[in-house]
Formats: sequence, C-alpha cells, structure tokens
Amino acid sequence: MNRVHIALKTNNFEKSVEFYRHFFANAPEKKTTSYAKFTSKLVPINLTLNATDDPIEGNQLSHLGVEVFDREAVDKHITRLSALKLDLLEEKNTDCCYANQDKVWVQDPDGNAWEIFFVKEQLALPEESEEEACCA
Repeated sequence: MNRVHIALKTNNFEKSVEFYRHFFANAPEKKTTSYAKFTSKLVPINLTLNATDDPIEGNQLSHLGVEVFDREAVDKHITRLSALKLDLLEEKNTDCCYANQDKVWVQDPDGNAWEIFFVKEQLALPEESEEEACCA
C-alpha cells in the first residue's frame, strides 16, 4: 500500500502532537522533543512534525484533506472531532473544486486547514473566464 508523506514545521510542537493524536486517532509512532511521526489506520499517511523557532504564518499550503468514499464517514468524523471539542466548520451540499461535496474543516495549532470530504457529484468545468478559486 502506498501512502502520502507530509512534513510540517510547527511553532506549537506539543499542541500539534496532541492535535494530530486526536485527528488521526492514534499516538505518534516516533516522538522526540522536536520530531513526531504519525501513521494512521484512518488514512494512508506518514505525517511528520518538526519543531521550529522560525515564524510560521498559518496555512502556507492551500489546505490538506482526506477524501472519504461515503457520506456516513464524514458524519463519523464530525462526531469524533466534535467530542474532542475542536472548532469545526461543516459544509453540506457545497460546490467546491467543480464537485458537490459534504465536508468538515478543522485547523491544527499552526493554522493548517484540514478538510474531510465526500464528493457527491462531479460538476462541469466552467469557461476559463468564469473560473473561481477552489476551496479558498
């Protein structure tokens, strides 16, 4: 099985470790005072956190996401993340990235936005002059 690797710098190392422990529903498999590695049974990912003193100005990526393949999975994640008292933004029947989707958004301690989403329907691409930002 393949998996995505993402390495994030963090100014909030311990808070970020705690956030991702909850977000991925497991503890890091490796952890030092400035490095943590997460893999997850929820999604095929290898995510590492690297502590830094350099300023981080929030979501330097556009965003990160996990695509799930049924609507009920979005609901399960909403229930799980809500129980952790995380700030969530739920979107239902939203048109984004040329698809109709149900999704939930959450941010890590450094401001990186994560979405968990289900694509309900693909939408037609617009004319070039009508193109708008995606998931902004």
